[in-house]
Amino acid sequence: MDRLFDSAFVRPPSTSYEHCVSSHPDKDNIDFQLAKEQHRSYVSILKENGINVLALPPLENYPDSVFMQDPAVLGVRRSIIGRFGELSRRGEEKELVTELHQIELMKESSPLQIDVPGTLEGGDIMIADQKQLFVGQSSRTNPTGILQLQDYLHDMKVTKVRTKLFHLLCGCSYLSKSTMIITPEIVSSDNFPGLKYVKLKKEDAYASDALYLGERRVLIPSGYPNASRKLKEAGYTPVEVEVSEFHKGDGGVTCLCSPVYNLL
Repeated sequence: MDRLFDSAFVRPPSTSYEHCVSSHPDKDNIDFQLAKEQHRSYVSILKENGINVLALPPLENYPDSVFMQDPAVLGVRRSIIGRFGELSRRGEEKELVTELHQIELMKESSPLQIDVPGTLEGGDIMIADQKQLFVGQSSRTNPTGILQLQDYLHDMKVTKVRTKLFHLLCGCSYLSKSTMIITPEIVSSDNFPGLKYVKLKKEDAYASDALYLGERRVLIPSGYPNASRKLKEAGYTPVEVEVSEFHKGDGGVTCLCSPVYNLL
């Protein structure tokens, strides 16, 4: 399998999900029951593509906790536990650390912590092949957090990307074989020299938050035919999933899981 991970953590939405932090105009119209159904479909797709899904319980005190990508960057040998830039989410990472200690897969993974005054959220981290990682300096991840990450991952090339997005992965995602999907109007491809690009228009930017499933299969949100066409032209097979209720919460396809990276 050519993907960067074989296992991923997920957490279903809690009943408090409708109180999540979001700037989406339809945020007040979140349908919780539909969100649960969409999450189940998402998990099913991961399993169908050979990913070992590790399900954690919902966290009622943290409305945004369904967005599992953000609390940490997990690996089979080491994990970096972040520190949220979004104040209302602080505490999620502590819950995750407690849960990780109880899971056999993570027994050998040494947890490292981003400390005050650093902030680092997983949505700002894009891991690529060849031990290369890009991290967004955003409203959620600050320079101190990035420096700490670079220190922890001293054997990897960690490149900082300044972004006005609240997370870097809102505008780009790594696929495979030095190729990424990107919306150049909101994230310049100049930040990623040497890579190849599947370029989307700004109106399709939501689909540039994509998850590579392996064997040229790419999970994207449904309803973006131009993105599907672009992926097919580049030799990939788009796999669509309906995530409308998570879009309303300012979340995308990558946000709903935390991969356990093989190279970390």
